[in-house]
Amino acid sequence: MSQEQIYEAAGFGGSVPRGTRPGVVVVDFSYGFTDTRYPTASDAATQMAATKRICDLARSQGCPVIFTTIAYHPGELDYLPWLKKSAGMKALLEGSRLVEIDAATGIRPEDAVVVKKGASSFFGSTLDALLTGAGVDTLIVTGATTSGCVRATVVDAVQSGYNVLVPADCCADRAAAPHEASLYDLGQKYADVTDSSDILRWLESLSAAAP
Repeated sequence: MSQEQIYEAAGFGGSVPRGTRPGVVVVDFSYGFTDTRYPTASDAATQMAATKRICDLARSQGCPVIFTTIAYHPGELDYLPWLKKSAGMKALLEGSRLVEIDAATGIRPEDAVVVKKGASSFFGSTLDALLTGAGVDTLIVTGATTSGCVRATVVDAVQSGYNVLVPADCCADRAAAPHEASLYDLGQKYADVTDSSDILRWLESLSAAAP
């Protein structure tokens, strides 16, 4: 059997239902991951531009737009196991430019920014409380990196009860192979992997259907 047949036979790859109260989570489009002068970054200009279009429309419809960033206090650096495996993340210090959200995302003062210490945007953060308070039922996840924090966020979002949509052209990674493999796996097990054009059409359809 082909790879697709194997997954289909196992019952994977179904479609995600889309609700009526979307929210957007932009994962770690901070300068430490978007400015290539830093070794932890990749070129995410195209992905941020596509994300900005989604965020602008979502805001205009009253949908929450939430950004996340990884930021460490110096006193944490010697104790977190992730930083022993991924030592490059130690540069992401509180107050540094690396942890600021890239202005190219179009972030606005009214957007919430969730600070996290690990890969998932949900773990040890206020994200779930913010989404629950806003009544979100369908989560659009964009950001960096696809194989790391985006993937971890999507998995935890599903486990937290959200239907999840991932526009592939809004996700960035340092290498093509982990990016593509992660999108494939997310699409088979956890989310609908789509693109920004589809997300924009869906958001517009919700606005048109509103009384």
